[in-house]
Amino acid sequence: MIKGILRFIIAVIFILSGFVKAVDLLGFSFKMEEYFAPPVFNMPFLERFALLFSIIVVVMELFLGFMLLLKLKLKFTLSVLIALCIFFGFLTFYSAYFNVVTDCGCFGDAIKFTPWQSFLKDVVLLVGLIILFILYRKEFRKKDAYGVTSKESSNTVKYILLAVFSLGMIYVMAQGLMHEPIIDFRDYKIGTDIKAEKIKIDKNPSEYKTFYSLKNEKTGEVVKVNQDDYIKKTEYWAEGSPWKIEDGKNESVLIKEGYKSEIVKFKIEDPTGVDVTNEIINAPKAILVFSYYPKDVSADLLQKVEAKVNAQKGALIYGISTEPNTFKTIKNTLMDGIAIKTIARSNPFVLILENGKIVDKQPAKDYVN
Repeated sequence: MIKGILRFIIAVIFILSGFVKAVDLLGFSFKMEEYFAPPVFNMPFLERFALLFSIIVVVMELFLGFMLLLKLKLKFTLSVLIALCIFFGFLTFYSAYFNVVTDCGCFGDAIKFTPWQSFLKDVVLLVGLIILFILYRKEFRKKDAYGVTSKESSNTVKYILLAVFSLGMIYVMAQGLMHEPIIDFRDYKIGTDIKAEKIKIDKNPSEYKTFYSLKNEKTGEVVKVNQDDYIKKTEYWAEGSPWKIEDGKNESVLIKEGYKSEIVKFKIEDPTGVDVTNEIINAPKAILVFSYYPKDVSADLLQKVEAKVNAQKGALIYGISTEPNTFKTIKNTLMDGIAIKTIARSNPFVLILENGKIVDKQPAKDYVN
């Protein structure tokens, strides 16, 4: 009874984890790119394979989670899941200890975990899987333990269910890759009022303090001092003080967490640095064309998108990318690439606002058809 409940809980966790990532594979691949980037594992040559790795991870979570739920090939399933947990445990511990990836993306945009919460989750799952392995060890067949046993091969219904489940997940993944996620867990989903969100953020902002890393040049002692104490204690900065600030080792620490929303990154500037965000969110209608990799955009597709948006009379129209000369016939503006990826999964992408409220969002190829 207990092992059955534990198996069900762990299986559902893996299925849910895989599902929310399957819905938005591109979003998960962006997270994988962060791990491959220089600040983390410094393997930029793997960034081009981020989507492939994302698909592999998601398929394993979904497939193995459902196999665990159906109690199929238990020894094989539990063994691979344990290995998967050890791998992810290493990643999340590295992220937490070195504070390099602030959100592992374990549950996509549906549930956010801090790095240490992610690591704890992996440890709990690993312990649970090991317990299951021990509890079910008597049921493992010594012969063909990692293959298909005669009993399993005759279990037709379970394999049919697994096949149907797999086909359903393939559809979900394809929909997210070719169009938009069938379920949008992001802060930029249709119906979001960006103007209202910004008001909430302004009313309840997060507060940070800078901590200086100070080194005593006489004794070699190193201390961390917050900005207030640094100002108050003259021994740290008075003339002749042995304490010196270490370059590149200062850090900003969250003191009070305010209203959390990815909308905080919604800041758009023209090429001269003028902020046009308020103009956009206060416009009766604004059509925004986003591109996070301008060099990868088809010139023909971009031309069609610009032609269609220019035909929309009375709308405020902006092209938003990471480079100032991406668009030819609409106004160019700039935005942080990571922020654009949070809004737009396709490249390019069209977002339509009415008085700051998102009323439509489409990949450019769908928008022009």
